[in-house]
Amino acid sequence: MGPSTAIRVEGLSKTFDTAAVLHDLSLDVRAGELLALLGPSGSGKTTLLRIIAGLDFPDRGRIIFGADDATRVPVQERAVGFVFQHYALFKHMSVAENIAYGLNARKRADRPAKAEIKRRVGDLLDLIKLSGFADRYPSQLSGGQRQRIALARALAVEPRVLLLDEPFGALDAQVRKDLRRWLREIHDRTGQTTIFVTHDQDEALELSDRVAVLSKGRLEQIGTPDEVQENPVSSTVLKFLGDTIEVEAIAQGSEVRVNGRLTPVKAPPGLVGPVKLYARPWQLQFAEPDQAHLEGHVRSSYRSQGRQRIEVDRSEGKTVVVEASDTHRLAAGRKVGLTINAGYVFKD
Repeated sequence: MGPSTAIRVEGLSKTFDTAAVLHDLSLDVRAGELLALLGPSGSGKTTLLRIIAGLDFPDRGRIIFGADDATRVPVQERAVGFVFQHYALFKHMSVAENIAYGLNARKRADRPAKAEIKRRVGDLLDLIKLSGFADRYPSQLSGGQRQRIALARALAVEPRVLLLDEPFGALDAQVRKDLRRWLREIHDRTGQTTIFVTHDQDEALELSDRVAVLSKGRLEQIGTPDEVQENPVSSTVLKFLGDTIEVEAIAQGSEVRVNGRLTPVKAPPGLVGPVKLYARPWQLQFAEPDQAHLEGHVRSSYRSQGRQRIEVDRSEGKTVVVEASDTHRLAAGRKVGLTINAGYVFKD
């Protein structure tokens, strides 16, 4: 593989048909890291990836590869490798011909010798664990195998940067999980600077060294999977990274009260008055209604992945999900209280 390259995105803005897609977005990608771009549809993830690739150009801002300004460099001169959701393999070419395509398409002066191309294809087939598949055609492969071939084709040109746009989006859940682990192994072996777009938080948190959470064309937060999960900087990041319960609360000093009762949650400095307290399903505990922060009636109770999940209709009309490992199935209609053990406080 070629040397890994750091990428700097500086003040990027992009508008399509008067709708702003990216707003003054800046981001540093470290050489050799696997960075996930995570966010809902319309957050600007794919537009950012296409601008880094050179498939689109920004209205304002710069893209720096290493020490080189690549903002106006055409896509074919950027030395990037792509893998998209749909494999886009050439149906009339064998697996080996697909992998070698980018090398064979080079001008004669830049094209490796045939023996070198054959060696590189063989090495990549070993890397993606598909040795012996060189002479097969895409129609003879499973979806997961085709996506591995697409990755090998992207790596064959020894790119400075590898860009993946929802690469497993068209595959079923079990194949996605297998390919996640496999992609992480490939990354650890190649040390390739890789940017990975997904709207699947589990995929981002499992695969990446760092996660960049985008919302409405802006960078909300960047950090390790643990950092963004445990210390979200906004309610947007918190809600996007998993199930949350939202509760009206009052902050006084550092204390936070719900329905007049003190909680163990601390308010950030300077945040006073009405606030929103957010908790994860496992940060709630059942209690006697007269000793609890919240009360309601059980709607349903079911097991999921070894834990009991109980839906509770709150008296305010909202439904919350409580997750517990030591709770038996609770009868629908039963009145229950809920105590908040931990959580996060934001103004909105």
